[in-house]
Amino acid sequence: MEHSLGVLEEYESQIHEYIKGSRCVWWGYEVNTSSDDCIASINSYSHQVLGYGRERKVILEAPLHDKDCVLGNILAAHYLISLDISRAKTYARAAEYHLGKATPYEKVVFEAVNCLISDNMDEDKALELHSKLLNKFPKDLLSWKRVEILCFYMCRPDLSLPLFAKILPENQEQDYVYGMLAFSLLELGRLSEAEKAARKGYEINKNDSWAHHCLCHVLQTECRFKEAVEFMEACSVSWDSCSSLRYSHNWWHVAVCYLEGGSSISKVQEIYDNQLCKELEKEDAVASDVYVDALGLLLRLDTRDKLANEFLDRLKILAGCLTDQAMWYQEWLYDITIVWALSKVGNTSRVHVLLKGLKSRTCNMSKKKQQLMQKAIQLAEAVYEYGKGNNKKALELLGPNFEASDYKVIGASDLQLDVFNEIWYKLLLLAGQSSTGKLPKTLFFSLVFRLFSLNTELAVIKVLERRIEQLRDGAPFLWRLLDKSYLMEGNAEAVVTTCEKANVLESSYFKGA
Repeated sequence: MEHSLGVLEEYESQIHEYIKGSRCVWWGYEVNTSSDDCIASINSYSHQVLGYGRERKVILEAPLHDKDCVLGNILAAHYLISLDISRAKTYARAAEYHLGKATPYEKVVFEAVNCLISDNMDEDKALELHSKLLNKFPKDLLSWKRVEILCFYMCRPDLSLPLFAKILPENQEQDYVYGMLAFSLLELGRLSEAEKAARKGYEINKNDSWAHHCLCHVLQTECRFKEAVEFMEACSVSWDSCSSLRYSHNWWHVAVCYLEGGSSISKVQEIYDNQLCKELEKEDAVASDVYVDALGLLLRLDTRDKLANEFLDRLKILAGCLTDQAMWYQEWLYDITIVWALSKVGNTSRVHVLLKGLKSRTCNMSKKKQQLMQKAIQLAEAVYEYGKGNNKKALELLGPNFEASDYKVIGASDLQLDVFNEIWYKLLLLAGQSSTGKLPKTLFFSLVFRLFSLNTELAVIKVLERRIEQLRDGAPFLWRLLDKSYLMEGNAEAVVTTCEKANVLESSYFKGA
């Protein structure tokens, strides 16, 4: 009996010591630390990540306040993994060393994050571990953000929604929740639900830049360009505290809405100069995050044959910054647009190095992943030929049934990918125009060329008509392309109709802008 009482007293003492040495993070889950400053750093980091703030490095203060804190160390490792792998591994080892004293919450976070940052990371395993984590601790929105990003790069937004349905009841009025829900919905094409979720997120927090982005995504997809621009510009004052990634990308959306709505090119130039380029002047700017949006905007200008004079000079300046190999191999979308920029300005020698590097990156991937990434390699090669002006070869590489949404493996949204559709449309039109030029002298070859021309014209018309029917009825650019296609076909009546439609749309969006 005395022995039993002694054990009980010792157990109670351990419990008391554990409680005295623990604190709760933002979502209410216990962490084994006696440092309020460590918890404050973790909470601040969570807000920075979810709000796309500029101060995510605050997580590095957590291990300074408590070098034994498992959660502080593993989150610091995750933050550093893309910046300094060696240092990230040091924090991960520190977290693992102290795992025996960690709380149940810290242990499952460690397991999930450690898998995510491991060499040759298994995406399915990482998602499984995060699902396990969120089933036990559904209020952990930082872990949910990792799931959102993981599913995006896996091209599987459908996997995130069932999990989200489980955690939503626990987070009904929380900041950031509905913006994340909106993104999963819009990636699945459920636009009305996505709009509702994004507006809910905006109601909860007017400064939620991710909710801003998701609502703009919906409006832009539905060709509600004027509404999108007015909403985003009204919110833009709150973006100054955002990271380069969010700041430049939100402004990219605004610029593309102006461009797609038929505004004067000066509005696009104004955003390029006063938002994207000005962001690069900031001391804590992340250049690559800005460059990817700048390249995406310039490439869209190129598909519209508006990359001339001042904008071509801007491309040359930007391309000069992208010859440095240290800027490569961060994101596939980024690398592919670099391929276009360098080939467009004639720097093919650096493109060859970049393409070779992209191909070598797939060597250490699983066979399944290698097969997926072959699409990315083929797209890069097509963009290279397009940039050089080798339109025939570029069209051959893209093929007769190209659809940009099939290339989400490069880590891009449908709106970002759509520029590759525009390249394809342009190439189809150019192929049709070249086939209607001077014909060979013999009757046989004349008939062959004319048949090819007819097939090309019909293909372009069919593609554009289908695309316009798919939510893009309000896109003036597509109507202009359809107008050119009908002109090639010799359909005068259709030319008049499509031209009038484009004119009406352009004047309805940004008349005088």
